[in-house]
Amino acid sequence: MNNNAANGPPKVNKWLLTMAVMAGTFMEIIDTTVVNVALPQMAGSLSAGVDEATWVLTSYLVSNAIVLPITGWLSAWFGRKRFLMICLALFTFSSMLCGSAPSLGTLIFFRIFQGVGGGALQPISQAIRITDNLSWRWAFYINLPIGLISLVMTALFIFDPEYIRKQKAGAIDYWGLGLLIVVLGALQVVLDKGEREDWFSSAFIVRLAVISGVALILLIYRELKTAHPVVDLRLFKERNYAAGVTIMFFFGFVLYGSIMLLPLFLQTLMGYDATLAGASLAWGGVGSLLIMPIVGRLTTVVDSRWLVGVGLVINAVAVYLMSIFNTQVDFATATWPRFIQGFGLGTTFVSLTTLTMSRISQEKMGNATGIFNLMRNLGGSFGIAAATTLLARRSQFHQSHLVERLNPLSLPFNEWMERAGNLLGLGPDWNLWDSPLPLAGLYQEVQRQAQMLAFCDDYWFFTLVFIALLPLVLLMRRLPRHGEVKGVEALH
Repeated sequence: MNNNAANGPPKVNKWLLTMAVMAGTFMEIIDTTVVNVALPQMAGSLSAGVDEATWVLTSYLVSNAIVLPITGWLSAWFGRKRFLMICLALFTFSSMLCGSAPSLGTLIFFRIFQGVGGGALQPISQAIRITDNLSWRWAFYINLPIGLISLVMTALFIFDPEYIRKQKAGAIDYWGLGLLIVVLGALQVVLDKGEREDWFSSAFIVRLAVISGVALILLIYRELKTAHPVVDLRLFKERNYAAGVTIMFFFGFVLYGSIMLLPLFLQTLMGYDATLAGASLAWGGVGSLLIMPIVGRLTTVVDSRWLVGVGLVINAVAVYLMSIFNTQVDFATATWPRFIQGFGLGTTFVSLTTLTMSRISQEKMGNATGIFNLMRNLGGSFGIAAATTLLARRSQFHQSHLVERLNPLSLPFNEWMERAGNLLGLGPDWNLWDSPLPLAGLYQEVQRQAQMLAFCDDYWFFTLVFIALLPLVLLMRRLPRHGEVKGVEALH
């Protein structure tokens, strides 16, 4: 035993080690992608609207965000290996509970625990092909074999080095953690229920907004005073970090919002099945996979600020291409912008992470990366809520304007009625009292076109968000050569 302790942990094949770690990350990204694609099926199966079903996404993001700032402390408390196994077990078990959930409320409750378990599992790739052939519940059941395999491999092949085993967990700010939970929890209910409750016309929403705001003020005061903050706000004194975290918040805002919208558009308006809708999302992962190794090399010879700017422009172009979709687009046209967005995602994320972390000291790196990832998830939660609200509001707006232009005196109205009457074999003398079917068909088409225009408005709004982020890049300082390596290594 003494010899083993002196020699450190046993040598393990690096491929087995990689497979053990990556199985968990692979499981989380599969779950995230499939849940996005399966959202319409969940809404229908559980008798909920799409705006209510988005709680399945955002509840996960918020609980995940709450855990992220304390992952370093939890790793030191439990040990990295034991903490990873706890997260894998919690994620896998809660996946089983999600798959068997009888109602939307129960599903959301179990998704919160799944988000907590996913706090240590970082996503790397995308893949799905189950919703068409099996129930949406298999979006969660698919995690069971992968999670169990990852759990066993982690137990067998991953060992904490000696310095980790000797590491002691420091103090944790329980008051700060409690306030953070109140802030994010109340805020999430405001975001998810706001549209259905007519926002601040509802006393319920106003009360929750006040609770979240007061808790935020108390959290800021507490974290600036305590010696061991959960969210170290002093980090924002560093210009690169403050600008980088802000960019990452809005990057998550657009990324999660657009990923939620695309499968919804393809399935509800275009009639695609979940397999094709998921395949369109997967091409974004292909683009990121191709560009990330290139960007990693470019960061050593090109100013990272240029790479962040170029990445934001690529993302803006990709989302703009989605804003000119129509109801006649084919699969290639719908997929191409996602592929371009993958290029933008890879270019932005690698270079932005490097710049943001370049001037953070090693002892502050754990807290800094926790806040960085928290803001990405929080931005995603805001983005999903904004996309859902804007989609509903703009759909109503466009429908009312389209209806105004359809009356018995308008040429499009009469042409539609004539074509519909001929297709239905109603003869030249038919009227609405004989058959209301042509008018019902026209109303359905008006709703479809109004939704199409609303999707375009959402994507146009996201395009403007990306463009608005460009000035923030100018606030960041050039990356020092030694900081470039430090920032990347510390994050991984």
